[in-house]
Amino acid sequence: MSCSWIKIFLIASLALICPSSASTVEYDSRGIIIDGQRKILFVAAIHYPRSTPAMWPDLMKKIKDGGNDAIETYIFWDRHEKIRRQYDFSGNLDIINFFKLAQQAGLYVILRIGPYVCAEWTY
Repeated sequence: MSCSWIKIFLIASLALICPSSASTVEYDSRGIIIDGQRKILFVAAIHYPRSTPAMWPDLMKKIKDGGNDAIETYIFWDRHEKIRRQYDFSGNLDIINFFKLAQQAGLYVILRIGPYVCAEWTY
């Protein structure tokens, strides 16, 4: 994936899933601008299918308390669509709940949209 596509996905992710619905996200040659302020994002990862929804609030609190601004996660399409055109967003695959909890914790979500997942997923 080219660098420009990564930037587009990053900006789109931040624009769609910001802690405040009134946030504006921009990008220029120097970096990301959120609500008019240049921002260096400190990011931690949570791979939502590898934990339970009951664990998410505590994990997110620890991430926020650790000084991070955002959570990075893949979208695990092989789990969401095991059978063609039959989708599963229940339990630990409930990404909407995951996004809402991140928003409540004051965290941005940066999506890594597949289909490829480079996270030892098949082991």
